[in-house]
Amino acid sequence: MRLLKYRKTAGQRLGALRHARKVERVKLRITKGDTVRVLRGDDKGREGKVLHVYPKTGRITVDGVNIVKKHRKARRAEEQSQILSQPAPIHHSNVMLIDPKSGKPTRVHMRIDADGTKERMSAKSGDAIPRTR
Repeated sequence: MRLLKYRKTAGQRLGALRHARKVERVKLRITKGDTVRVLRGDDKGREGKVLHVYPKTGRITVDGVNIVKKHRKARRAEEQSQILSQPAPIHHSNVMLIDPKSGKPTRVHMRIDADGTKERMSAKSGDAIPRTR
């Protein structure tokens, strides 16, 4: 009979790497409720409101952009099967935040106020972009 070897260090090493990959988050300057314009892909030029932000993957869901079909099977006898259209997530690098003053896409800078709060600044107009929640 062959004895099983338990390597304590190997298990810890693999576990630590796996956990480190899970907790990495992408720094996003786009939040839920912002209006963005799509710069790349099939929906290039479209504008929409951000519905959901996924900081672990760096993806966002925009209303009316990247619409996919989802087939839903009837779960009970009285239900009917259907095909639903819903927006799918896209990468945050393919969208740009809309400047509230000019209505054009702009890059975002961060500024720390005198009271210590972080604030988003429009690169084009220099105005503050309020966080909508």
